[in-house]
Amino acid sequence: MNRQYTFEQLVNIMRKLRAPGGCPWDAEQTHESLTRYLLEETYEVMEAIDEKSPQHLKEELGDLLLQPVFHAAIAEETGDFTIDDIVSTLCDKLIRRHPHVFGDLEIKNSDEQIVSWENIKRLEKGDERPSALSGVPNHLPALLKAHKISEKASRVGFDWEHADQVFAKVMEELHEFEEAWAEGNPSRMEDELGDLLFAIANLGRFLSLNPEEALRKTITRFQKRFSYVEGELLGQGMPMERATLEEMDLLWEKAKSAEKEGTL
Repeated sequence: MNRQYTFEQLVNIMRKLRAPGGCPWDAEQTHESLTRYLLEETYEVMEAIDEKSPQHLKEELGDLLLQPVFHAAIAEETGDFTIDDIVSTLCDKLIRRHPHVFGDLEIKNSDEQIVSWENIKRLEKGDERPSALSGVPNHLPALLKAHKISEKASRVGFDWEHADQVFAKVMEELHEFEEAWAEGNPSRMEDELGDLLFAIANLGRFLSLNPEEALRKTITRFQKRFSYVEGELLGQGMPMERATLEEMDLLWEKAKSAEKEGTL
């Protein structure tokens, strides 16, 4: 078994890496230069969760944990804040936003907790968030942002009442996109495609499905099936460029069957 380290030792290791005589690469990093790694590590954690591998998840969560420790080391050097400040701020927020656990507020279910959380956030932010749609990060992936925006609109009553209404909206937007395509108008096609995607994101949210997660998993399935088709064709000594669409479709269906059987 590997040696067991503490969180404090992790912080000290990062300080040493940043100090004179430490690692040149670590020492030259900034908040801005690390942004890409924060995103990359987040997605790698998500992949580990999909794989259902505790060992892989443990490793990737460690890589993700490194990011706030790294940022805290940079901030400590400039006197802005420390890792202890981050932990204290987080603990204060968790206690403040769970008055049903740490206070005397009564909450019956998770839906009521979401409403309570949002109300507390608005009180904390004061006039900084005047709109019900405020607080959604600009840099979120577009589908996830659409989901969050429509979720916030829903909380103030701006929503459909039934799922069939949302389905109808999706079909309406699809029809409008078809009209724009028939016109051959690229600008309108882009607008209508955006409206269609937003309507689909709304449908996912209405049915408690995350559109970003749904699309990510579909992409993963596509990659697996494509690799299967590619591998089968190469095994026959045939590059994909030489295969007919019918041959590829047949192998694609085999890949889908293998996926259902759990052998892909």
